[in-house]
Amino acid sequence: MPSDRTFVTELATGLGMVGDGDIAAVLLRRPGVLANLTEEEWGRLRELWCSGAYGADFLAGYRNGVAFLEAPDGLHGRRPRIVEWTGRRRAPGDEAVPSDLRIDHVYLVSCKYLSRILHNPSPARLVEGLLTRAPVDDTSDWYQRVAPAEHQELYEACAAAGDELLLPQAVADLSRAQRRQLAHRLRGSWPAAAVEPYARLCRVVSERAAQAWAARLGGGDPEAMVWRLLRIGSAPYFILGTSPQGAMRLRIDTPWDWRQAYQLRHFEVAPQAGGQPRVSWAATYLVRRTSVERVVRGHIEIRWSHGRFGQPPEAKVYLDSRHEDVPGYHAL
Repeated sequence: MPSDRTFVTELATGLGMVGDGDIAAVLLRRPGVLANLTEEEWGRLRELWCSGAYGADFLAGYRNGVAFLEAPDGLHGRRPRIVEWTGRRRAPGDEAVPSDLRIDHVYLVSCKYLSRILHNPSPARLVEGLLTRAPVDDTSDWYQRVAPAEHQELYEACAAAGDELLLPQAVADLSRAQRRQLAHRLRGSWPAAAVEPYARLCRVVSERAAQAWAARLGGGDPEAMVWRLLRIGSAPYFILGTSPQGAMRLRIDTPWDWRQAYQLRHFEVAPQAGGQPRVSWAATYLVRRTSVERVVRGHIEIRWSHGRFGQPPEAKVYLDSRHEDVPGYHAL
């Protein structure tokens, strides 16, 4: 179930495409073109509007929907026949397009409201699988795989500080219930004895993840890696949302379009200092029309899910460049 804010922004974006006055008027009666939404979910949306807690989010989403309705590269003033909300489903197969709305069975829309996260896979899926569906060991604890000594050292320092818990000697032997207990115990600041071990874990995981990713890329296709990172897939789609600078309304290229306009020169990854294990990535590319080289940048944060030791680490892929400056992303 999406959060209230995500639920509001995605559906308000779709409602803006209906073209029936303002958001308050549209919410008085469910539009007939709105599909894949239960009566209970429509009621939830109405309640959230009436609460007043998400007024700015409703308006931002609605205005983006109106802009898509009017944009020449969007609906160009033509009212849609069907607006399908797809945000709550798990997409089957190897889908590159992170769509939250589908318009007239053709237009795919991803809603990005103040989010710079591109992906959230397991570290193995990113580093070894290169974001494909290739078989990888993505259930093992990545910290334990690449930095077992540092992981154990940190665990021992934390376990000693939580001596009221019944914990095993080895971090690899933690049960799910014990992971939850330890995560609850470690909320807030690290125990004093764990500060240095955690810094060592961050450094070693960052270095080894970057080395493994670079080695895997050495025998692969870096251009395809860049496309997957930037979510450039076989079907064109749109991003509607907001950034710190304001509204964000973009059309996204396919790989074929990308190659017509750009040429990848380098793709580099490197360990990055930070408060958790991090790996930077940077793609240097040539703009064919101007023969100017540019760089798009991002980073990976490899961190526990659901608190410290709570669940095996995940790899959050962040875009550090502005969305508007990404090659293959075009303003509506």
